[in-house]
Amino acid sequence: MIVPLGRSLRASPSALRVRLAARGESERGSAAVFVVGMSIVLLVAAGLAIDGGLALNARMRVADDAEQAARVGADSLDIDRLRADGTIVIDVGLARQRAASYLTQRGYAPGQYAVSVAPAGAEVEVSVEDTTDTALLGLVNIDTFDVRAAASAEPATGPD
Repeated sequence: MIVPLGRSLRASPSALRVRLAARGESERGSAAVFVVGMSIVLLVAAGLAIDGGLALNARMRVADDAEQAARVGADSLDIDRLRADGTIVIDVGLARQRAASYLTQRGYAPGQYAVSVAPAGAEVEVSVEDTTDTALLGLVNIDTFDVRAAASAEPATGPD
């Protein structure tokens, strides 16, 4: 189509209305559906970011508590044996009691942790598990995250 100079290709407003009416009502409301869909996607993304951060924070707290309980247990030496022949050995009963006491003070119930001492009394192993609530993912039926951590410690024997 050749348009003479000075004439425009713009259609009149009435012609545009006729063309839009010919399309029908098939696209009416599609923007609302898009906005609702994107809102849901953004809410889930925000939930993953916020609740993921909460889960990582809970995991670090549980790992810190397990490490500290293992250190407390490894600090429970058999003093009589140390004085008798200089051997550094962990007192198994005392180590379990002190590590369990520490974890109880930190708010863990007896079923949430396990404390074990290596057979030779050279190392204390502690495993802890906990559950943390979600903030936003409860909207999509994810109410809690389970977090677990384990740590071990042995007695320090010198300045290094």
